[in-house]
Amino acid sequence: MSDPTADGVTPVVPSAVSLGYRDISAERVFADLVHAGRTNSVSARPEWPADAADASVGQPPFAKLVPPTGPHDLLPPPAPAIATDAPRQSWFRRSIRRSAGWIRNGFRSFWLITLLALMTALPIIQLIAFGYLLDVAGRLAKGGNLRDALDWLRPAGQLGLAILATLLVSLPIGLLGHWATVGEVISPGSPQARAMRSGAILLVVVGTLHLAWALARGGRWWHYLWPQPLRFLREAWRPRTWADAADRGAEWFGEWQFGRRFWLGLRGAIATLIWLLPATVIILANRHGQSGLAGLIGGLAFLALGITLLYLPMLQAHFAAQGRFAAMFEVRKIRGDFRRAPWAWLAALILTLVVLPIPLYLLKIEPPPPELVWLPTWLFIAFMLPARIACGLALRRAGHRPEPQGWPAALSRWLVRSLTIPVVAVYLLFVFLSQYTSWDGLQTWVHQHAVLVPAPFVGS
Repeated sequence: MSDPTADGVTPVVPSAVSLGYRDISAERVFADLVHAGRTNSVSARPEWPADAADASVGQPPFAKLVPPTGPHDLLPPPAPAIATDAPRQSWFRRSIRRSAGWIRNGFRSFWLITLLALMTALPIIQLIAFGYLLDVAGRLAKGGNLRDALDWLRPAGQLGLAILATLLVSLPIGLLGHWATVGEVISPGSPQARAMRSGAILLVVVGTLHLAWALARGGRWWHYLWPQPLRFLREAWRPRTWADAADRGAEWFGEWQFGRRFWLGLRGAIATLIWLLPATVIILANRHGQSGLAGLIGGLAFLALGITLLYLPMLQAHFAAQGRFAAMFEVRKIRGDFRRAPWAWLAALILTLVVLPIPLYLLKIEPPPPELVWLPTWLFIAFMLPARIACGLALRRAGHRPEPQGWPAALSRWLVRSLTIPVVAVYLLFVFLSQYTSWDGLQTWVHQHAVLVPAPFVGS
């Protein structure tokens, strides 16, 4: 037989040969199909002898690579194993896990808000809290999820757990110290008073070691409940144990990124104050109760402030996402985001300017004592943190959607534009009334907790 490749026709390997075995009956069926002319493409293929003894005549060059076969080769290859899903947990276990997750996240959220409230109550440190609020919106605007945006949630929960454990450990120490003091007053130098004072000192040492050992192992709740005394005796005397704990503490402290949040909050506050220049004009025009030209200038500034508030919350989130000072003034980019997600924009604006900040003006009527100024600040943080989250989610939705075309999309955008006007008008009405009810007076035009540091008073 002539060379099957001489006429420029590429031989086609039968399926049996390509699979590593030679099925004689299959080759004969294939030859019958060729002679019957069932298909045009098959008719040009060469016919090779099926007998292995004729391999020297007309056999393709790759036939030597085919391994020897046997009867077992006629069996089809085994099907690949299909991975089965793990058995689902019962509804009771799922409910327990879900409830535990809610409790854990609620505990962490409480301590996160408490920490931000304490930081906001301090004049300079409050810029770190403001930077964190901006960063939450910025991370969401860049496409991140809520867990990554609230990166302080886990360390704040660990810090709160350490504070709570310290308070619980200090309770018996304080009780024994009080009894020792009372015993010295009743019977100075009595053995009972000395015993209680020695017991208090012993509890201080044991409690300090217990807390330090729990923190060295990771600071989880089960570390405080069970100190693992055998492991303590085996590892506590090694310097490497405490060196590793110090390294983990340094990594934990670095997760807060205080310097970056302070720099972000400082730049964000400066850029926001630039946008609030119309509010400054309103203060200057009305500080002496003037009318006429001063009233006209104040009215124009009032209108300019309303236009500013249409874009300012989203501009802050965009600035935090980009990290550039100039991004705070990229109004065209924000208008493009509005065209892609107008209804998400409207929902975020309602939460940021009406639903969440307006009830807080009731807390600005009279300042609390200085030692309790962080208590109303806690409510300010609890209300304004969701507002920042809403702005970030609105920009994230706009970044994932193409700009809709057609007259329904245009009609939807114009409907949203008409609805944003009363939203801003309601907010400005409450700001106008707050200058007569708030402790800050006219300064309330600039000190707006909806777009600046969420502190109840200027002095805090």
